[in-house]
Amino acid sequence: MYQILKKKTLNVNTKLMVIDAPHVARKAEPGQFIILRVDEDGERIPLTIAEYDRAKGTVTIIFQEVGATTQALGMLNEGDCLCDFVGPLGRESELEGLKKVAVVGGGLGCAIAYPQAKKLHEMGCEVDLIAGFRSKDLIILADEMKAASTNLYIVTDDGSNGRKALVTQVLQELIDAGNQYDAVIAIGPMIMMKFVCETTRPYGIKTVVSMNTIMVDGTGMCGCCRLTVGGETKFACVDGPDFDGHLVDFDSSMRRAAMYKAQEKAAVERREAHCNLYKKEVE
Repeated sequence: MYQILKKKTLNVNTKLMVIDAPHVARKAEPGQFIILRVDEDGERIPLTIAEYDRAKGTVTIIFQEVGATTQALGMLNEGDCLCDFVGPLGRESELEGLKKVAVVGGGLGCAIAYPQAKKLHEMGCEVDLIAGFRSKDLIILADEMKAASTNLYIVTDDGSNGRKALVTQVLQELIDAGNQYDAVIAIGPMIMMKFVCETTRPYGIKTVVSMNTIMVDGTGMCGCCRLTVGGETKFACVDGPDFDGHLVDFDSSMRRAAMYKAQEKAAVERREAHCNLYKKEVE
């Protein structure tokens, strides 16, 4: 069993948990992920490793309560245990040799962009970190991102944090200002990553994206996480999750990501009905 050592609410529906998982922490690197089960009857869900501490044997995960399983996870508290916590899975991000990088995060994707930026910053790389959120109330890890970057740019869709802009606008401005990037790393909603890639494509800037696809086993056996990269079928769990963004077929990936919306909605409704029934019985 994997004990929850710390739980913190980052915004209205986003939580951070520090898990006692020494075997995972020992090998974890930025870009990799874990697969967990809340209990023996629960489904397996992938979550990116947001941070790790090898000395303490801990792994940090950040998640939004959007589905039945993440809602169940969010109900757990410090001292509770997870049934399964498997990892590290996937390939670590290839960051060696980079001198100047723009890291672009969108929403919860900033929880994944942060460890990338932190590792690059620790390696002496110049890091421009661009973080986009829908509103000021949804901003997470602002202090951590500032410490992990040379320059931090936070924008929101509604301008509630000072500037109303998309992350692609900021990236375009930085490119126009003459910044010569060895690479751009984009992590967030697929539509955001697609347009980041379209922004960098005319300049031939290497652009890496992290693909958070539908996943079940995390070892390449089930094939659920397949996507098309450069006309070839790849599996996010073993070939990624990082890929050359200019080669990813985002349109097909977005269609696959929407395949189970009805089932996901039904699962949430079943959980809410069960919770309401339990409350009535208790009362």
